[in-house]
Amino acid sequence: MNGASREALSAARESLDALTDNTPVDAKKLADELAAVTVLLDREVSLRRVLTDPAQSGEAKAELAQRLLRGQVGGETVDLVSGMVRSRWSRSRDLVDATEELANTADLTAAQKAGALDDVEDELFRFGRIVSSSTELRSALTDKAATATAKGTLLRSLLGGKAHATTERLVVRLVTQPRGRSLEAGLESLSKLAAARRDRMVAVVTSAVPLSDRQKQRLGAALAKLYGREMHLNLDVDPAVLGGITVRVGDEIIDGSIAERLGEATRRLAG
Repeated sequence: MNGASREALSAARESLDALTDNTPVDAKKLADELAAVTVLLDREVSLRRVLTDPAQSGEAKAELAQRLLRGQVGGETVDLVSGMVRSRWSRSRDLVDATEELANTADLTAAQKAGALDDVEDELFRFGRIVSSSTELRSALTDKAATATAKGTLLRSLLGGKAHATTERLVVRLVTQPRGRSLEAGLESLSKLAAARRDRMVAVVTSAVPLSDRQKQRLGAALAKLYGREMHLNLDVDPAVLGGITVRVGDEIIDGSIAERLGEATRRLAG
């Protein structure tokens, strides 16, 4: 997002945080209702265009949203969506993306209040690794011919009782309502959103063997110092790195593996 949409999303995030931090709102229920509004706005193109029409006053758009949603969802959800449509959006699609982000954030907030946010972060990362290593599973979850019900049933059989309920809810929502995204991109977005709940960055760390607790603590401290923010480590083991580690933070890669050093030596010799 850029321009007006970025400012509108920032205001919506602040409204959600104020609501979930300072009131006894049911964050899980709020997430379900915001997800339902996302489905509505994604399906009804003409509606979202009206709700983001810059020629209409913010109050008129808010009144329309209230008439449509009142009685269908709770007052907190009505207030959040009304506030969002009062803002200006660069594209009507941005309103849908923002509503979906708020739904996911509300679910993550519920996990955070339950002391389970770290578990959810780790499970999202591990599920992404499972998907990337299983062509059969990925095909089943992204098959356009399969119904959303069938995909949801498959995911619940895989995750039910093995992952936190929030992880299951987020993954089922992503797979059954992909909205044009790849599964990998959606999972990465969820991981970043989870990390943002504590203003942390995510580092994907790949090593030849599992890191000890002391090594993880030292690496986390070093990365936090380097980037100036607390760092959440998503750990992966790949014997192909031979030794050392590689670290990816966003688009930046810090490669300290023997494999990379051997590759560099080979390139120098060839040159």
